[in-house]
Amino acid sequence: MGKTLKVAADRAYDQTKTVLPGEVAQGVYMQNAPSLQALKLMHLMIGKAGGRMADDITHKMRLSDVRAIDGMKNHDRASLTPLFAELAAAVIISDDLENHLVTIGGMLDEAQIDYRDEVSGDLAISWGFGRTFRRMAQESNHWAILDRQAVFHLGSRYSVLLFQHIASLQNLTYVSSKRFTVPELRAMFGIPEGKHKRFADLRRNVITPVIAEINSDVTRLQLTLSYHKIGRTVAEVEIAWDVKKDLTKVRAEQDRPKVGRKARRDGSAETPALAFPASGSVKSTKPWDSIARDNAPRLQGNHVPDLRVLADTFRKWCEEKSIPLDAPSIEKTFTTWCKSYSVR
Repeated sequence: MGKTLKVAADRAYDQTKTVLPGEVAQGVYMQNAPSLQALKLMHLMIGKAGGRMADDITHKMRLSDVRAIDGMKNHDRASLTPLFAELAAAVIISDDLENHLVTIGGMLDEAQIDYRDEVSGDLAISWGFGRTFRRMAQESNHWAILDRQAVFHLGSRYSVLLFQHIASLQNLTYVSSKRFTVPELRAMFGIPEGKHKRFADLRRNVITPVIAEINSDVTRLQLTLSYHKIGRTVAEVEIAWDVKKDLTKVRAEQDRPKVGRKARRDGSAETPALAFPASGSVKSTKPWDSIARDNAPRLQGNHVPDLRVLADTFRKWCEEKSIPLDAPSIEKTFTTWCKSYSVR
């Protein structure tokens, strides 16, 4: 038995991590690379199999296991069938340099979806891994321990492929970066011939958004890019990695809904609407206290008007004018109003 299976067996208790053979993580099989949804399903299947992924047995899970994955809660028999077809079509190509032997095989032997209880909203799912995958797992001495929730929260196939590849290298001694030739990078991403032909397109549509997503608060990794040129042409892309020192934000982001994640990552998330306090004084209440002090006319002796009375007067004025206290321009409205405020 290779070390990978032992590590997977030892971590069978940990439902937050998936132990992935390094050969798979580094994409040696990425002919007909699966889609994002199929990759997430693959990670779930390998995680469920754990230390028995190399055994010639039938593995089982329920539809509820699939629906627990971020972005996959609406799957049913009709939508799962093509995902298994994608995994069955993924080709593993393993080149044993020592024995001068190239092996070509498949990810899956067979998968079945039992829908006898479909009316109840559940399905029984079973599968067997293909012989080539099982042999690879059996002989593997190199593995990646992946944060399962990070994989499930990533939003593109390219992000999953790069994340699992870097994760397989992360704990190697004295290794903190890797250089990819442009063809190697395209192969790792599973980009078909003719797509993103120009490096500028590859960089804009794949590399830049993938690095941004992995560097976001969804994963523990922080990646840095550098480009190596021959003349004016980019020949190699070097990716260096480190682990974020504070994982508090990562855990918090993984617990937050997917909606708005891109805006939070890009820093374009909307700031919560500013609202004038519905009651009480504005004393020591930002920004209303400073607006009132800077703009309301001072009383005799340079005293500030009573800020409770001022606030009550403003609320009453807004009510008469049918202006909501959380109107988009309420801060500007209050500033203008304060300039003409007079104590009656």
